[in-house]
Amino acid sequence: MYEQFVEVVETVCVLTVIGLGVWEISADRMTLGQLLAFAAFIGYLNPPVRNLGQLGLTLTAATAGAQRLNEILDAEPSVADPTAPVRAWPVRGWVGFHGVSFRYPGATRESLDDVTFTAAPGELVLVTGASGAGKSTLSKVLTRFYDPSAGVITLDGVPLPDVPLDFLREQIALLPQETLILNDTIRENIECGSPGATDADIERVARSAAAHAFITALPEAYDTRIALGTATLSGGQLKRITIARAMLRAAPVLILDEPTAGLDSVAARQIVQPLRRLMSSRTTIMITHDLSLAPDADRILVVDEGRLVEAGSHAELVARGGMYARLAGPVPRVLEGRAEDTLVLRV
Repeated sequence: MYEQFVEVVETVCVLTVIGLGVWEISADRMTLGQLLAFAAFIGYLNPPVRNLGQLGLTLTAATAGAQRLNEILDAEPSVADPTAPVRAWPVRGWVGFHGVSFRYPGATRESLDDVTFTAAPGELVLVTGASGAGKSTLSKVLTRFYDPSAGVITLDGVPLPDVPLDFLREQIALLPQETLILNDTIRENIECGSPGATDADIERVARSAAAHAFITALPEAYDTRIALGTATLSGGQLKRITIARAMLRAAPVLILDEPTAGLDSVAARQIVQPLRRLMSSRTTIMITHDLSLAPDADRILVVDEGRLVEAGSHAELVARGGMYARLAGPVPRVLEGRAEDTLVLRV
């Protein structure tokens, strides 16, 4: 309430000065010019006094921020590098979940419960299910943000706890649900996917992500500074920049967590072709509610309350008439970046 309190005090003081000035003028002890001059001097005095008061608030906020930062820096990571790590190898992209269970600290139930599946190099595995079913937890344990409480996850048959963290995360490109944009230039935002990349490489992936055209249309092109929530680019354009970043990383394993979340139908259609180019020749695990790409998936996994309840192709699961068929309904079919409804109305 500091700012509101200062406003009230200033208003009361101004009214007091005017009231006393009118009283003095009526008693012929002051002229109107003297009152105006005094009020002007008071007006010059107010801003420095207010700034001095604001300094105390700034110091308090800075102290609280520093304490929070120290808490983060002092926090122990939930996972650690292995004491006897395996040697680096040319990763092909075989991903395996073997009886994996996981419960978040403090949670009352399992977020994953005895999940078993494999994903082969070049395969698109789509994971779907109701909100809170545990889909996004799959990406967190695969990237070793957490370790499962039971079971084992493997990369090319090697258990993840035996793989150095830096090497593991170099082999996995994660496109999270939130559009993560740095407060920097477009060039730096793309290059952070592979630090040291050349301008030619950055332009190549931007073209593949259908981003080169709108980037070069900007006054400063790739040197345009952007930030999350910027009005310079739309949500779909920012998403394509993150796709270009993932393309530049060229990791054999790709995780897409709700890639069309937060986008309208037009923006979602615009990123379909860049997503397909990104998924090409990679082991891709797509976590999504949007089933427009479901017919293209090699396998669909349906998760419910942490358990894998259905698995199969789109046609198989629709014909089975289970949970997936209820989630899918009339699925729109995406062709060349355009969505076509499968619903036919007869008059």
